[in-house]
Amino acid sequence: MYPFIRMIKEMAKYAKAEPLPVDGVHVSHHRCWPWDIDLWRELNNGRTLTLYDLGRIPLAGRTGLSRALIKNRWGLTMAGASVRYRMRIRTFARFEMRSRLVGWDEKFVYVEQTMWLGDKCANQIVYRSAVTDRNGIVPTDRVVEAVGHTGPAPRMPAWVQAWIDADATRPWPPEQ
Repeated sequence: MYPFIRMIKEMAKYAKAEPLPVDGVHVSHHRCWPWDIDLWRELNNGRTLTLYDLGRIPLAGRTGLSRALIKNRWGLTMAGASVRYRMRIRTFARFEMRSRLVGWDEKFVYVEQTMWLGDKCANQIVYRSAVTDRNGIVPTDRVVEAVGHTGPAPRMPAWVQAWIDADATRPWPPEQ
């Protein structure tokens, strides 16, 4: 089940938090509860993706994206993700989540999120996301303007660009 109560808590907690620039880092703290685990008593890989919402949604609020979505009647959708799991997060463990926008191209914005156990990174994900309206994908220059960003785009990290390039070679639709 989706963690609605946890999401409401995060939204309330950060509703009046200091705004972030588009390339700012949103930091939040969470706990791995028994309903988050798998048979091996660790944070379930699918649940990890769901919990990343708890960092991404407040990040959108603090950067002004949420207001722009509401004002323009836009939606937000995921268009891809690449995740690495490197350490187990066990039941009742507290972890820190860091969420940040790493860049954008003409159609998509790229968000990196990480979960930390102390000074060790347990997992990392990069998301490709798109803002949409009834006509399809909204160009990112319109989105950036709507959030009030006037500077240049953050420099896309080389590893993100390499993922974008590699993903472009992947056949779609998939072979049967």
